[in-house]
Amino acid sequence: MGSLYLNTARMTDDTRIWGKADVSSGKGASDENFPVGSFLLSRKLRPHVHAYYDYARVIDDIADCETLPPEDKITRLNAMEEVLHGQRSAINRADALSAARLRASLLQTHVPFETATDLLIAFRDDSRGHEYRTWDDLLQYCKYSANPVGRYLICLHGENTTAFGPSDALCTSLQILNHLQDCAKDLERLNRCYMPSDLMQLAGTSAQDLLAGRTSPAMRRVFNTLLDGVDALNRQASALPAHIRDRRFRMECAAIVALAHRLAQRLRCEDPLAGRVALRRTDAMHAAIAALRAWA
Repeated sequence: MGSLYLNTARMTDDTRIWGKADVSSGKGASDENFPVGSFLLSRKLRPHVHAYYDYARVIDDIADCETLPPEDKITRLNAMEEVLHGQRSAINRADALSAARLRASLLQTHVPFETATDLLIAFRDDSRGHEYRTWDDLLQYCKYSANPVGRYLICLHGENTTAFGPSDALCTSLQILNHLQDCAKDLERLNRCYMPSDLMQLAGTSAQDLLAGRTSPAMRRVFNTLLDGVDALNRQASALPAHIRDRRFRMECAAIVALAHRLAQRLRCEDPLAGRVALRRTDAMHAAIAALRAWA
């Protein structure tokens, strides 16, 4: 009787913490802008990269879920962190198990746990709703939402921490480019805007103009100002391959740097409010050439 009571209480607590359903989107690495765990990476490291990606995908999906209230999102994100630290057992469900698998991977590879837990800082902000007033506010968000990914890969490959600077620049660039690609969808679906409000005010526009279906001259000035910042980040990121000793990882970095440059160019020429600006086959060819050059 006591055992039944304890099991029932545990199930009730699990439901309170995890909810009744996994809200993960089911997206895979192939759905991303940029290669995740591609063939360029060492085969022995790919399972670890995929464990990290699966965990990051789950916590991102929790923060982006349209049916969960903010407090439930925070509860689930906190539970994911507890599983990651071994402070809570994962329930037998894909979302929770992704944290358990990543915990095992981090313990095996000795990659710092901060590369996983820092992401939660950004996704808690997303869950609560956060206004980004300035460029510096946006960079601070990217410090936690994007930069840990690059640092994870650098640590996983045993590279020198001198690579952190250009890696951070690349990851921040990629995050802002993604914000520009999805700015209308983020506002419409999630009531979330990453365009700095001070920049919009200075240009004489507002977040609501992101829903117009086409970019106004004022909003184009905001986009171009952000892309000026992205271009500066991409120039810093161009130094990344030179910091990487592992040849396959160096090729991967060179390819992604090239894709970041190409996507920034497309976002200057195309209208992200009229339709999603995406990379094309010619961009992939440029990335392949950059990767081959990094082989030497």
